[in-house]
Amino acid sequence: MSHSHSHHHHGHDLKGRNLFISILLNILITIAQVIGGIISGSLSLLSDALHNFSDVLSLLVSYIANKYAKKEASIDKTFGYKRAEIIAAFVNSVTLLVVAVYLIYEAVERFFNIEPIESNLVIWLALLGILANGFSVLLLRKSARSNMNMRSAYLHLFTDMSASVAVLAGGLLMRYFGWFWVDSVLTVLIGIYLILVGYGLLKSSFKVLMLFTPDDIDLNRLRDSISTHPEIKNVHHIHIWQLNEDETHLEAHIDFHNNITLSEFDLILNEIEEVLYHDFGINHVNIQPEFKKDDAKDVIVQD
Repeated sequence: MSHSHSHHHHGHDLKGRNLFISILLNILITIAQVIGGIISGSLSLLSDALHNFSDVLSLLVSYIANKYAKKEASIDKTFGYKRAEIIAAFVNSVTLLVVAVYLIYEAVERFFNIEPIESNLVIWLALLGILANGFSVLLLRKSARSNMNMRSAYLHLFTDMSASVAVLAGGLLMRYFGWFWVDSVLTVLIGIYLILVGYGLLKSSFKVLMLFTPDDIDLNRLRDSISTHPEIKNVHHIHIWQLNEDETHLEAHIDFHNNITLSEFDLILNEIEEVLYHDFGINHVNIQPEFKKDDAKDVIVQD
């Protein structure tokens, strides 16, 4: 038994529209920055363009995942595509880390071979990046709070905007002080920032894909909460996992003191579901009732 959920198709459609607009804006920025980076000789501008291009790919992954997540379950896909957005978040976090390492490598090489840079072009294209990415960030900000896939897209765009701010600052320093080495330093800082952001998202999405117990659930406290019922003798063989960010599942075996009827079990199950939902945010519950069954009674049983 489980708590029912309504499907917010309108929310999915709005997220899809906002992602599509962000994709178009990032394609525009990427083309402009590649051309500008080649003409000006700015590595930080080219690195920002490369980051933007990775964002185009990441946003496409997020857009496709958002579309697939709306598909209904079927006989051969009993969960539907509810994991699609978690996979998208994982893929996007990996691309963030790969791009970051590449940028740092290029920046270190350039630092020892500093070249003059056409700073005016850098400044104007950085402003373009700030405006376009800033608009995309505002579009996705609300959805990013409650959805890991949208958060991965949002983080890509937010880091892009931050990188463009850094490139703008670098362009101004190069323009007025001739500090061309700033270009390499900014690129390294952008790369480090991407690693910090990407690692957090990689860890979160990896935990969901590996069916780890959510960080905010204390399994021992959960077991004690259920065990307070007078009819329950023991709660064991517990598994807790997230299907996606909206659904947390629990399955467990419960050993009863008495050989209760099925109708009595249903009443107790309703009480258990209420506790799990309100105290732990678990909305899908599957309980196996037992009476004097000879099996392992450990909280975690090695299957």
